[in-house]
Amino acid sequence: MDEMKKKEHEDQKLHIALFPWLAFGHFLPFLYLSNHLSQLGHRISFISTPKNLRRLSEIISPDLSARIAMVPLPFPSVNGLPPDSAESTSELPSHLVPYLKRAYDQLQLPLTEFLQNSDVNWLINDFAPHWLPPIATRLGINSVFFSIFSASSLAFMGSPEDLLRRCQQPVEDLTVVPRWLPFPSKVAFRQYEVMGFHDQMDQDASDFFRLAKVIEGCRFVATRSCPEFEADSLSLLQKLYQKPVIPVGLMPSEVKDSDSDRDDSWDSLRQWLNGKTQNSVLYIALGTEVTLSQDQMNELASGIEKSGLPFVWVVKTRDHPIITGFEDRVSGRGLVWTNWAPQKQILAHPSIGGFLTHCGWSSVIEALGLGRVLILFPGASSDLGLVARLLADKRIGLEVPRDDRDGSFTTNSVSESIRRVMVEVEGEEIRKNAWAMSKIFGNVELQTKYLDKFVQILENDSMVIESV
Repeated sequence: MDEMKKKEHEDQKLHIALFPWLAFGHFLPFLYLSNHLSQLGHRISFISTPKNLRRLSEIISPDLSARIAMVPLPFPSVNGLPPDSAESTSELPSHLVPYLKRAYDQLQLPLTEFLQNSDVNWLINDFAPHWLPPIATRLGINSVFFSIFSASSLAFMGSPEDLLRRCQQPVEDLTVVPRWLPFPSKVAFRQYEVMGFHDQMDQDASDFFRLAKVIEGCRFVATRSCPEFEADSLSLLQKLYQKPVIPVGLMPSEVKDSDSDRDDSWDSLRQWLNGKTQNSVLYIALGTEVTLSQDQMNELASGIEKSGLPFVWVVKTRDHPIITGFEDRVSGRGLVWTNWAPQKQILAHPSIGGFLTHCGWSSVIEALGLGRVLILFPGASSDLGLVARLLADKRIGLEVPRDDRDGSFTTNSVSESIRRVMVEVEGEEIRKNAWAMSKIFGNVELQTKYLDKFVQILENDSMVIESV
Protein backbone atom coordinates (compact mmCIF):
# COMPACT_ATOMS: atom_id res chain seq x y z
CA MET A 1 0.00 0.00 0.00
CA ASP A 2 1.57 3.34 -1.06
CA GLU A 3 1.63 6.26 1.36
CA MET A 4 -1.36 8.05 -0.21
CA LYS A 5 -3.58 4.97 -0.04
CA LYS A 6 -2.36 4.22 3.48
CA LYS A 7 -3.27 7.74 4.62
CA GLU A 8 -6.67 7.46 2.93
CA HIS A 9 -7.29 4.14 4.75
CA GLU A 10 -6.31 5.70 8.08
CA ASP A 11 -8.55 8.72 7.42
CA GLN A 12 -11.53 6.37 7.08
CA LYS A 13 -11.06 5.14 10.65
CA LEU A 14 -13.47 6.56 13.19
CA HIS A 15 -13.13 8.15 16.61
CA ILE A 16 -15.78 6.46 18.77
CA ALA A 17 -16.57 7.52 22.34
CA LEU A 18 -18.32 5.17 24.78
CA PHE A 19 -20.13 6.37 27.90
CA PRO A 20 -21.59 3.57 30.08
CA TRP A 21 -23.71 3.80 33.22
CA LEU A 22 -21.77 3.51 36.49
CA ALA A 23 -22.20 -0.24 37.05
CA PHE A 24 -19.81 -3.08 36.35
CA GLY A 25 -22.54 -5.06 34.63
CA HIS A 26 -22.56 -2.18 32.12
CA PHE A 27 -18.83 -1.45 31.99
CA LEU A 28 -17.87 -4.93 30.81
CA PRO A 29 -20.12 -5.14 27.70
CA PHE A 30 -19.00 -1.62 26.78
CA LEU A 31 -15.38 -2.77 27.15
CA TYR A 32 -16.10 -5.82 24.99
CA LEU A 33 -17.46 -3.50 22.30
CA SER A 34 -14.45 -1.17 22.71
CA ASN A 35 -12.08 -4.07 22.25
CA HIS A 36 -13.72 -5.20 19.01
CA LEU A 37 -13.82 -1.68 17.58
CA SER A 38 -10.21 -0.99 18.50
CA GLN A 39 -9.03 -4.25 16.93
CA LEU A 40 -10.47 -2.97 13.65
CA GLY A 41 -8.35 0.16 13.91
CA HIS A 42 -10.87 2.65 15.24
CA ARG A 43 -9.85 5.14 17.94
CA ILE A 44 -11.70 4.58 21.18
CA SER A 45 -12.37 6.98 24.05
CA PHE A 46 -13.84 5.14 27.05
CA ILE A 47 -15.41 7.75 29.31
CA SER A 48 -16.17 7.32 33.01
CA THR A 49 -15.08 8.53 36.44
CA PRO A 50 -11.53 8.15 37.83
CA LYS A 51 -12.12 5.39 40.38
CA ASN A 52 -14.02 3.24 37.90
CA LEU A 53 -11.38 3.67 35.23
CA ARG A 54 -8.64 2.70 37.69
CA ARG A 55 -10.52 -0.47 38.64
CA LEU A 56 -11.14 -1.34 35.00
CA SER A 57 -7.47 -0.80 34.16
CA GLU A 58 -6.62 -3.47 36.74
CA ILE A 59 -8.74 -6.16 35.11
CA ILE A 60 -8.29 -5.56 31.38
CA SER A 61 -5.36 -6.90 29.40
CA PRO A 62 -2.34 -4.64 28.78
CA ASP A 63 -3.02 -5.07 25.07
CA LEU A 64 -6.52 -3.60 25.34
CA SER A 65 -5.34 -0.90 27.75
CA ALA A 66 -2.83 0.24 25.13
CA ARG A 67 -5.48 0.44 22.40
CA ILE A 68 -8.14 2.55 24.10
CA ALA A 69 -7.95 5.96 25.71
CA MET A 70 -9.45 6.13 29.19
CA VAL A 71 -11.10 9.55 29.64
CA PRO A 72 -11.72 10.43 33.31
CA LEU A 73 -14.47 12.88 34.22
CA PRO A 74 -14.24 14.24 37.79
CA PHE A 75 -16.82 12.61 40.05
CA PRO A 76 -19.07 15.32 41.51
CA SER A 77 -19.99 15.71 45.14
CA VAL A 78 -23.68 14.99 45.72
CA ASN A 79 -25.70 15.29 48.92
CA GLY A 80 -26.82 11.81 49.93
CA LEU A 81 -23.75 9.93 48.75
CA PRO A 82 -21.17 8.85 51.35
CA PRO A 83 -17.97 10.90 51.40
CA ASP A 84 -15.81 7.85 50.62
CA SER A 85 -16.04 8.45 46.87
CA ALA A 86 -18.23 5.48 45.91
CA GLU A 87 -18.50 5.78 42.13
CA SER A 88 -20.42 2.64 41.09
CA THR A 89 -23.51 0.69 42.06
CA SER A 90 -21.39 -2.19 43.38
CA GLU A 91 -20.14 0.07 46.19
CA LEU A 92 -23.57 1.27 47.32
CA PRO A 93 -26.72 -0.14 48.89
CA SER A 94 -29.67 0.02 46.52
CA HIS A 95 -31.41 2.94 48.27
CA LEU A 96 -28.42 5.21 47.48
CA VAL A 97 -28.38 4.44 43.75
CA PRO A 98 -30.72 7.40 42.98
CA TYR A 99 -28.02 9.74 44.31
CA LEU A 100 -25.48 8.06 42.03
CA LYS A 101 -27.77 8.87 39.09
CA ARG A 102 -27.81 12.51 40.16
CA ALA A 103 -24.02 12.49 40.27
CA TYR A 104 -23.97 10.88 36.81
CA ASP A 105 -26.20 13.68 35.49
CA GLN A 106 -23.67 16.23 36.76
CA LEU A 107 -21.11 14.75 34.35
CA GLN A 108 -23.00 16.58 31.60
CA LEU A 109 -20.75 19.66 31.59
CA PRO A 110 -17.31 17.95 31.57
CA LEU A 111 -18.55 15.42 28.99
CA THR A 112 -19.82 18.22 26.76
CA GLU A 113 -16.47 19.98 27.04
CA PHE A 114 -14.65 16.79 26.04
CA LEU A 115 -16.91 16.25 23.03
CA GLN A 116 -16.58 19.89 21.93
CA ASN A 117 -12.80 19.62 21.94
CA SER A 118 -12.55 16.23 20.24
CA ASP A 119 -13.15 14.83 16.77
CA VAL A 120 -15.60 12.13 17.88
CA ASN A 121 -17.68 10.70 15.00
CA TRP A 122 -19.94 8.36 16.97
CA LEU A 123 -21.04 8.40 20.60
CA ILE A 124 -22.23 5.08 22.08
CA ASN A 125 -24.12 5.68 25.31
CA ASP A 126 -26.13 3.79 27.91
CA PHE A 127 -29.75 4.20 29.06
CA ALA A 128 -29.12 6.77 31.81
CA PRO A 129 -27.93 10.07 30.19
CA HIS A 130 -31.30 11.40 29.03
CA TRP A 131 -29.69 14.80 28.45
CA LEU A 132 -26.99 13.54 26.06
CA PRO A 133 -28.68 12.98 22.66
CA PRO A 134 -29.55 16.69 22.16
CA ILE A 135 -25.94 17.63 23.01
CA ALA A 136 -24.60 15.12 20.49
CA THR A 137 -27.00 16.40 17.83
CA ARG A 138 -25.96 20.02 18.47
CA LEU A 139 -22.29 19.04 18.11
CA GLY A 140 -22.92 17.06 14.91
CA ILE A 141 -22.10 13.72 16.53
CA ASN A 142 -24.11 10.59 15.74
CA SER A 143 -25.34 8.81 18.87
CA VAL A 144 -26.20 5.16 19.43
CA PHE A 145 -28.05 3.74 22.41
CA PHE A 146 -26.28 0.49 23.28
CA SER A 147 -28.56 -1.63 25.46
CA ILE A 148 -26.84 -4.25 27.58
CA PHE A 149 -30.30 -5.70 28.32
CA SER A 150 -32.02 -8.53 26.50
CA ALA A 151 -34.37 -7.59 23.66
CA SER A 152 -37.23 -9.16 25.64
CA SER A 153 -36.63 -6.78 28.55
CA LEU A 154 -36.68 -3.78 26.22
CA ALA A 155 -39.86 -5.05 24.52
CA PHE A 156 -41.55 -5.40 27.91
CA MET A 157 -40.79 -1.73 28.68
CA GLY A 158 -42.43 -0.57 25.44
CA SER A 159 -42.08 2.39 23.10
CA PRO A 160 -40.82 5.80 24.26
CA GLU A 161 -44.46 6.87 24.59
CA ASP A 162 -45.24 3.77 26.68
CA LEU A 163 -42.20 4.44 28.85
CA LEU A 164 -43.29 8.00 29.56
CA ARG A 165 -46.77 6.73 30.48
CA ARG A 166 -45.18 4.22 32.86
CA CYS A 167 -43.85 7.20 34.84
CA GLN A 168 -47.46 8.00 35.81
CA GLN A 169 -48.89 4.48 36.12
CA PRO A 170 -49.24 2.38 39.28
CA VAL A 171 -46.39 -0.01 39.94
CA GLU A 172 -48.80 -2.96 39.66
CA ASP A 173 -48.86 -2.41 35.88
CA LEU A 174 -45.32 -3.78 35.75
CA THR A 175 -46.51 -7.13 37.11
CA VAL A 176 -48.61 -7.97 34.03
CA VAL A 177 -47.58 -8.80 30.47
CA PRO A 178 -48.04 -5.59 28.43
CA ARG A 179 -50.78 -5.29 25.82
CA TRP A 180 -48.34 -4.42 23.00
CA LEU A 181 -46.67 -7.85 22.95
CA PRO A 182 -48.21 -9.63 19.92
CA PHE A 183 -46.80 -13.04 20.91
CA PRO A 184 -47.28 -15.32 23.96
CA SER A 185 -45.09 -14.24 26.88
CA LYS A 186 -44.77 -14.67 30.63
CA VAL A 187 -42.22 -11.88 30.97
CA ALA A 188 -43.29 -9.51 33.76
CA PHE A 189 -42.05 -8.41 37.16
CA ARG A 190 -43.10 -9.83 40.51
CA GLN A 191 -44.38 -7.35 43.10
CA TYR A 192 -41.27 -7.55 45.29
CA GLU A 193 -39.06 -6.95 42.25
CA VAL A 194 -41.00 -3.82 41.32
CA MET A 195 -40.42 -2.38 44.77
CA GLY A 196 -36.68 -3.05 44.50
CA PHE A 197 -36.67 -1.60 40.98
CA HIS A 198 -38.34 1.61 42.15
CA ASP A 199 -36.01 1.97 45.15
CA GLN A 200 -33.16 2.60 42.70
CA MET A 201 -34.91 5.30 40.67
CA ASP A 202 -34.26 9.02 40.91
CA GLN A 203 -37.53 10.85 41.63
CA ASP A 204 -36.58 13.71 39.30
CA ALA A 205 -35.72 11.47 36.33
CA SER A 206 -37.06 7.92 36.50
CA ASP A 207 -35.41 5.11 34.58
CA PHE A 208 -38.47 5.07 32.30
CA PHE A 209 -37.95 8.75 31.45
CA ARG A 210 -34.21 8.24 30.91
CA LEU A 211 -34.72 5.27 28.62
CA ALA A 212 -37.47 7.02 26.63
CA LYS A 213 -35.37 10.12 25.96
CA VAL A 214 -32.27 8.14 25.01
CA ILE A 215 -34.27 6.02 22.54
CA GLU A 216 -36.01 9.09 21.08
CA GLY A 217 -32.77 10.99 20.57
CA CYS A 218 -30.41 8.33 19.21
CA ARG A 219 -29.69 7.56 15.57
CA PHE A 220 -30.37 3.86 16.18
CA VAL A 221 -30.49 1.26 18.96
CA ALA A 222 -27.98 -1.56 19.37
CA THR A 223 -28.88 -4.40 21.71
CA ARG A 224 -26.99 -7.35 23.16
CA SER A 225 -29.06 -10.06 21.53
CA CYS A 226 -29.45 -12.13 18.38
CA PRO A 227 -32.44 -13.29 16.29
CA GLU A 228 -31.63 -16.96 16.91
CA PHE A 229 -32.74 -16.40 20.52
CA GLU A 230 -35.07 -13.37 20.49
CA ALA A 231 -36.41 -12.96 16.95
CA ASP A 232 -39.92 -11.91 18.02
CA SER A 233 -38.72 -9.23 20.45
CA LEU A 234 -36.14 -7.81 18.03
CA SER A 235 -38.76 -7.51 15.31
CA LEU A 236 -41.21 -5.86 17.71
CA LEU A 237 -38.63 -3.31 18.92
CA GLN A 238 -38.24 -1.85 15.43
CA LYS A 239 -42.00 -1.26 15.31
CA LEU A 240 -42.11 0.17 18.85
CA TYR A 241 -39.15 2.52 18.32
CA GLN A 242 -39.79 3.41 14.66
CA LYS A 243 -36.04 3.30 14.07
CA PRO A 244 -33.42 0.64 13.39
CA VAL A 245 -32.66 -1.87 16.14
CA ILE A 246 -29.38 -3.64 15.45
CA PRO A 247 -28.49 -6.86 17.31
CA VAL A 248 -24.78 -6.82 18.14
CA GLY A 249 -24.81 -10.48 19.16
CA LEU A 250 -24.48 -11.94 22.63
CA MET A 251 -20.80 -11.04 22.97
CA PRO A 252 -19.56 -14.41 24.26
CA SER A 253 -15.95 -14.51 25.37
CA GLU A 254 -13.72 -17.52 24.87
CA VAL A 255 -12.33 -19.16 28.01
CA LYS A 256 -8.56 -18.95 28.36
CA ASP A 257 -6.54 -20.31 31.25
CA SER A 258 -4.39 -17.19 31.12
CA ASP A 259 -7.47 -15.17 32.16
CA SER A 260 -7.03 -16.57 35.68
CA ASP A 261 -3.36 -15.80 36.11
CA ARG A 262 -4.07 -12.70 38.17
CA ASP A 263 -5.10 -14.75 41.21
CA ASP A 264 -3.12 -17.80 42.33
CA SER A 265 -6.07 -18.90 44.47
CA TRP A 266 -7.70 -20.19 41.26
CA ASP A 267 -5.22 -23.08 41.39
CA SER A 268 -6.60 -24.33 44.71
CA LEU A 269 -10.19 -23.94 43.52
CA ARG A 270 -9.40 -25.80 40.31
CA GLN A 271 -7.76 -28.63 42.26
CA TRP A 272 -10.89 -28.92 44.40
CA LEU A 273 -13.10 -29.09 41.29
CA ASN A 274 -10.76 -31.66 39.72
CA GLY A 275 -11.70 -34.03 42.54
CA LYS A 276 -15.41 -33.99 41.63
CA THR A 277 -17.20 -36.07 39.02
CA GLN A 278 -18.40 -34.59 35.73
CA ASN A 279 -21.53 -32.37 35.84
CA SER A 280 -21.97 -32.98 39.57
CA VAL A 281 -21.14 -29.58 41.09
CA LEU A 282 -23.55 -26.67 41.53
CA TYR A 283 -22.01 -23.22 41.10
CA ILE A 284 -23.71 -20.43 43.09
CA ALA A 285 -23.02 -16.72 42.46
CA LEU A 286 -25.39 -13.79 42.90
CA GLY A 287 -23.43 -11.02 41.17
CA THR A 288 -21.83 -7.91 42.59
CA GLU A 289 -24.98 -6.03 43.56
CA VAL A 290 -27.53 -8.52 44.91
CA THR A 291 -27.42 -8.55 48.71
CA LEU A 292 -29.59 -10.92 50.74
CA SER A 293 -30.95 -10.30 54.22
CA GLN A 294 -29.69 -12.48 57.07
CA ASP A 295 -32.85 -14.59 56.96
CA GLN A 296 -32.51 -15.07 53.20
CA MET A 297 -28.85 -16.10 53.57
CA ASN A 298 -29.89 -18.65 56.19
CA GLU A 299 -32.67 -20.11 54.04
CA LEU A 300 -30.46 -20.25 50.95
CA ALA A 301 -27.65 -21.97 52.87
CA SER A 302 -30.08 -24.46 54.40
CA GLY A 303 -31.52 -25.24 50.96
CA ILE A 304 -28.10 -25.74 49.43
CA GLU A 305 -27.14 -28.01 52.31
CA LYS A 306 -30.37 -30.02 52.10
CA SER A 307 -29.91 -30.62 48.36
CA GLY A 308 -27.06 -32.99 49.22
CA LEU A 309 -25.12 -31.98 46.10
CA PRO A 310 -21.52 -30.76 45.85
CA PHE A 311 -21.25 -27.01 45.32
CA VAL A 312 -19.07 -23.92 45.07
CA TRP A 313 -20.71 -20.82 46.55
CA VAL A 314 -19.10 -17.45 45.86
CA VAL A 315 -19.92 -15.17 48.79
CA LYS A 316 -19.18 -11.43 48.74
CA THR A 317 -17.43 -9.77 51.68
CA ARG A 318 -20.42 -7.47 52.28
CA ASP A 319 -22.88 -10.38 52.49
CA HIS A 320 -24.36 -11.38 55.84
CA PRO A 321 -22.57 -14.33 57.48
CA ILE A 322 -23.74 -17.85 56.64
CA ILE A 323 -25.43 -19.76 59.46
CA THR A 324 -23.08 -21.07 62.14
CA GLY A 325 -21.70 -24.54 61.49
CA PHE A 326 -22.67 -24.57 57.80
CA GLU A 327 -19.13 -24.88 56.44
CA ASP A 328 -18.27 -27.65 58.91
CA ARG A 329 -21.35 -29.66 57.98
CA VAL A 330 -20.69 -29.42 54.22
CA SER A 331 -16.91 -29.80 54.46
CA GLY A 332 -15.56 -31.84 51.55
CA ARG A 333 -18.87 -31.67 49.67
CA GLY A 334 -19.17 -27.90 49.44
CA LEU A 335 -16.82 -24.96 49.18
CA VAL A 336 -17.63 -21.40 50.30
CA TRP A 337 -15.41 -19.08 48.29
CA THR A 338 -14.77 -15.51 49.49
CA ASN A 339 -11.89 -14.59 47.16
CA TRP A 340 -12.09 -13.23 43.64
CA ALA A 341 -13.69 -15.93 41.50
CA PRO A 342 -12.94 -16.41 37.78
CA GLN A 343 -16.52 -17.18 36.78
CA LYS A 344 -15.84 -18.15 33.17
CA GLN A 345 -13.21 -20.66 34.20
CA ILE A 346 -15.40 -22.12 36.94
CA LEU A 347 -18.37 -22.55 34.61
CA ALA A 348 -16.12 -24.14 31.98
CA HIS A 349 -14.79 -26.78 34.38
CA PRO A 350 -16.20 -30.22 33.46
CA SER A 351 -17.32 -30.90 37.05
CA ILE A 352 -19.85 -28.02 36.94
CA GLY A 353 -23.36 -29.20 36.13
CA GLY A 354 -25.55 -26.23 37.00
CA PHE A 355 -25.58 -22.59 38.02
CA LEU A 356 -27.75 -20.93 40.67
CA THR A 357 -27.74 -17.38 39.34
CA HIS A 358 -29.13 -13.91 40.09
CA CYS A 359 -30.05 -13.78 36.36
CA GLY A 360 -27.72 -11.00 35.25
CA TRP A 361 -27.68 -11.12 31.44
CA SER A 362 -23.87 -11.38 31.26
CA SER A 363 -23.81 -14.32 33.69
CA VAL A 364 -26.60 -16.05 31.79
CA ILE A 365 -24.72 -15.64 28.51
CA GLU A 366 -21.55 -17.12 30.04
CA ALA A 367 -23.42 -20.11 31.46
CA LEU A 368 -25.54 -20.92 28.42
CA GLY A 369 -22.49 -20.50 26.20
CA LEU A 370 -21.18 -23.58 28.01
CA GLY A 371 -24.53 -25.36 28.12
CA ARG A 372 -24.91 -25.08 31.91
CA VAL A 373 -28.43 -25.53 33.21
CA LEU A 374 -29.79 -22.68 35.34
CA ILE A 375 -31.49 -22.44 38.72
CA LEU A 376 -33.04 -18.97 38.52
CA PHE A 377 -32.85 -16.83 41.67
CA PRO A 378 -33.31 -13.27 40.39
CA GLY A 379 -32.37 -10.20 42.38
CA ALA A 380 -34.90 -7.41 42.89
CA SER A 381 -33.21 -4.81 40.68
CA SER A 382 -32.83 -3.85 37.02
CA ASP A 383 -34.34 -6.42 34.63
CA LEU A 384 -33.21 -9.53 36.55
CA GLY A 385 -36.77 -10.73 37.13
CA LEU A 386 -37.64 -10.27 33.46
CA VAL A 387 -34.64 -12.37 32.44
CA ALA A 388 -35.72 -15.11 34.87
CA ARG A 389 -39.25 -15.23 33.37
CA LEU A 390 -37.81 -15.33 29.83
CA LEU A 391 -35.50 -18.26 30.60
CA ALA A 392 -38.13 -20.18 32.56
CA ASP A 393 -40.62 -19.66 29.70
CA LYS A 394 -38.09 -21.09 27.23
CA ARG A 395 -37.51 -24.07 29.54
CA ILE A 396 -33.77 -23.54 29.87
CA GLY A 397 -33.92 -22.82 33.59
CA LEU A 398 -36.14 -23.31 36.61
CA GLU A 399 -37.04 -20.44 38.92
CA VAL A 400 -36.91 -20.97 42.70
CA PRO A 401 -40.49 -20.39 43.94
CA ARG A 402 -40.80 -17.18 46.01
CA ASP A 403 -43.57 -15.15 47.57
CA ASP A 404 -44.71 -12.57 44.99
CA ARG A 405 -45.19 -9.87 47.63
CA ASP A 406 -41.97 -9.97 49.66
CA GLY A 407 -39.67 -12.34 47.76
CA SER A 408 -39.39 -14.78 50.65
CA PHE A 409 -38.58 -18.42 49.98
CA THR A 410 -38.04 -21.62 51.93
CA THR A 411 -35.30 -24.15 52.48
CA ASN A 412 -37.40 -26.75 50.67
CA SER A 413 -38.08 -24.54 47.64
CA VAL A 414 -34.32 -24.07 47.19
CA SER A 415 -33.33 -27.70 47.71
CA GLU A 416 -36.13 -29.07 45.54
CA SER A 417 -35.33 -26.67 42.68
CA ILE A 418 -31.65 -27.57 42.80
CA ARG A 419 -32.26 -31.31 42.79
CA ARG A 420 -34.90 -31.16 40.06
CA VAL A 421 -32.65 -29.20 37.72
CA MET A 422 -29.41 -31.02 38.52
CA VAL A 423 -30.26 -34.70 38.99
CA GLU A 424 -33.93 -35.67 38.86
CA VAL A 425 -35.73 -37.13 35.85
CA GLU A 426 -38.20 -34.20 35.77
CA GLY A 427 -35.31 -31.86 34.95
CA GLU A 428 -34.01 -33.82 31.97
CA GLU A 429 -35.80 -31.61 29.41
CA ILE A 430 -34.41 -28.42 30.98
CA ARG A 431 -30.88 -29.89 31.02
CA LYS A 432 -31.14 -30.85 27.34
CA ASN A 433 -32.52 -27.44 26.39
CA ALA A 434 -29.74 -25.62 28.25
CA TRP A 435 -27.11 -27.77 26.56
CA ALA A 436 -28.63 -27.01 23.15
CA MET A 437 -28.32 -23.28 23.85
CA SER A 438 -24.52 -23.56 23.70
CA LYS A 439 -24.85 -23.76 19.91
CA ILE A 440 -26.20 -20.18 19.97
CA PHE A 441 -24.73 -18.56 23.08
CA GLY A 442 -21.31 -20.17 22.69
CA ASN A 443 -21.02 -19.75 18.92
CA VAL A 444 -18.35 -17.04 18.79
CA GLU A 445 -18.25 -17.03 14.98
CA LEU A 446 -22.01 -16.50 14.69
CA GLN A 447 -22.14 -13.78 17.34
CA THR A 448 -19.13 -11.96 15.90
CA LYS A 449 -20.94 -11.65 12.56
CA TYR A 450 -23.57 -9.51 14.23
CA LEU A 451 -20.90 -7.37 15.85
CA ASP A 452 -19.14 -6.94 12.50
CA LYS A 453 -22.39 -5.81 10.88
CA PHE A 454 -22.80 -3.22 13.63
CA VAL A 455 -19.29 -1.90 12.91
CA GLN A 456 -20.06 -1.73 9.19
CA ILE A 457 -23.08 0.44 9.98
CA LEU A 458 -20.88 2.83 11.97
CA GLU A 459 -18.39 2.93 9.11
CA ASN A 460 -21.09 3.60 6.52
CA ASP A 461 -23.95 5.35 8.25
CA SER A 462 -26.13 5.21 5.13
CA MET A 463 -26.61 1.55 6.11
CA VAL A 464 -28.64 2.74 9.12
CA ILE A 465 -31.52 3.63 6.82
CA GLU A 466 -31.16 0.33 4.93
CA SER A 467 -31.42 -1.62 8.21
CA VAL A 468 -34.99 -0.52 8.88
